[in-house]
Amino acid sequence: MITAASCSSSLLPSLQSLPGFLFKSRTFFYFHQIQNPQRFCKLFTQKRFHNALLSPQSSVQFPSHPNPDILLSYLISAVSSCSSISYCRAIHSCVIKSFNYTDGFIGDQLVSCYTRLGRADDARNLFDEMPNKDLISWNSLISGFSRRGGAVDEGKYIHGFALKLGVLWEVKLVNSLINLYGKSGYLDAVCRLVETMPVGNIVSWNLMIASHAQNGTAADGVGYFNLMRRAGMNPDDGTVLSLLEACENLGLQKLAEGVHGLITKCGLYANATVATGLLDLYAKLGRLNYSLKVFGEVNNPDKVAWTAMLAGNAVHGNGREAMELFEGMVKVGVEPDHVTFTHLLSACSHSGLVKEGKNYFDIMSQVYGIEPRLDHYSCMVDLLGRSGLLNDAYELVKRMPLKPNSAVWGALFGACRVYGNIELGKEVAERLFSLDPSDSRNYIMLSNMYSAAGLWRDASKVRALMKEKGLIRNPGCSFIEHGNKIHRFAVGDRSHPESEKIYTKLEEVIGKIRGAGFVSKTEFILHDVEQAVKEDMISKHSEKLAIAFGLLVTNAGMPIIITKNLRICGDCHSTAKLISFIEKRTIIIRDSKRFHHFAAGICSCGDYW
Repeated sequence: MITAASCSSSLLPSLQSLPGFLFKSRTFFYFHQIQNPQRFCKLFTQKRFHNALLSPQSSVQFPSHPNPDILLSYLISAVSSCSSISYCRAIHSCVIKSFNYTDGFIGDQLVSCYTRLGRADDARNLFDEMPNKDLISWNSLISGFSRRGGAVDEGKYIHGFALKLGVLWEVKLVNSLINLYGKSGYLDAVCRLVETMPVGNIVSWNLMIASHAQNGTAADGVGYFNLMRRAGMNPDDGTVLSLLEACENLGLQKLAEGVHGLITKCGLYANATVATGLLDLYAKLGRLNYSLKVFGEVNNPDKVAWTAMLAGNAVHGNGREAMELFEGMVKVGVEPDHVTFTHLLSACSHSGLVKEGKNYFDIMSQVYGIEPRLDHYSCMVDLLGRSGLLNDAYELVKRMPLKPNSAVWGALFGACRVYGNIELGKEVAERLFSLDPSDSRNYIMLSNMYSAAGLWRDASKVRALMKEKGLIRNPGCSFIEHGNKIHRFAVGDRSHPESEKIYTKLEEVIGKIRGAGFVSKTEFILHDVEQAVKEDMISKHSEKLAIAFGLLVTNAGMPIIITKNLRICGDCHSTAKLISFIEKRTIIIRDSKRFHHFAAGICSCGDYW
């Protein structure tokens, strides 16, 4: 039996040092006096009991009990739901008094809890003190660090210790290390571990695919999937989820359709997690109709599936449809969470549904007991700001109980740019500069605001400040899929092999829309140059080049799907509308904010973005 005295002082304070843990008070009771120990132990998992336990008005002792298994069972449950380091230490104290760390693997559970709460040193100290560490013990520590992310130093410590003990032959242990290194961005370490493994399993392959998908080398991840198939391994749900992540990063729709076929062939369609991942991918690739089809085939969709479908509608600007999905999920008894409300408020913001958004913000806390987080406030500021209610948005920022972050201030800054409120924009910009001095986007937006107002000297000062700080503007680029690859276009780009044909096609369609009365909106060229130069510059924006390429290489019945890394400018937006009308084509453009569906001369955003 490990006693409190044997526990490291650096890891756990004594029972007496825990606030009110043994404090004499009006509410003084003992575990063995409770007639229903199950009920008492269940209280340990409840937040209000935790608060009472640690308050100065409460005192609890945990002597031995004739039925220790009951206490152990509920203590394990309490560890898994623990949300405070104080609660974790209280449970730890009880374990030291009454149990061995090996009982029910509760020592391993405590290690995981400490790492989940960000107490790496406590986790390592407890791990070092645990006798008879087994594979589960190692995996508890490694998995905890993996979930935290960025814990590569602890990972190296574990790796070296495992190497010294000669246990790196165990596949499950190596897989845990692969997961940790992969999430920390150390792909070289991942590859070395895989190369030295005696025998890998399906989890090893899945982790290799996921590690590459998460670290900007998704194509290599797909390559490992092909190697896995050649090695005779059959994919499982973990394989498919990793592949879906790779598809999202590559942006290849044909690859997504191939994975869809694999899901059907392997009989994984009934897996709700896989189906949710697939519908989420289709929505992000611009194929919301495919997402709806997949969602309709999911039996009894859970909260995650409902939220994913709602999020898809939100980013496509379908506010009313998102609201209908929300009402539908509530009607069938699926309770929304804070993520659901984030996407719901975002949907209202993109569709200008101010009244509805305010209502959902209120019922979130009043009906569902969900306290607003920074994401929710950011959506509300965006909702009010987009609608021109800048004063209301600013007042909300000033009275919110949380400290506004860059997302909240950024939402207000964007509204200042749209409505040309220079004074408020300057104030908000200063807030953003102090929060993140290295984010070039804020300097560019302020400079653009000055330029749009004709304040060229002020704009020049901001650009000079950027140069002084060594900040570089991220150039605008547009991407379009064709022939199983992604084609990239920049402003005035002539590097594409079909450049001559692209520019000829672009001149042709611009000539058609100008014949229909279109006039370039050169006010979106924020440079102090001649009008003719502005018209030439704006006609070669990356979106226009990508549209021209799409018209050349896609069939008339297929939509042209383009991704833009920045917000689409007003001139390109108007151009896309007219091209969709004259060429009788559907054009879908995803910019940094949302999807725009252009068809028959109309955009799905209703010119509200």
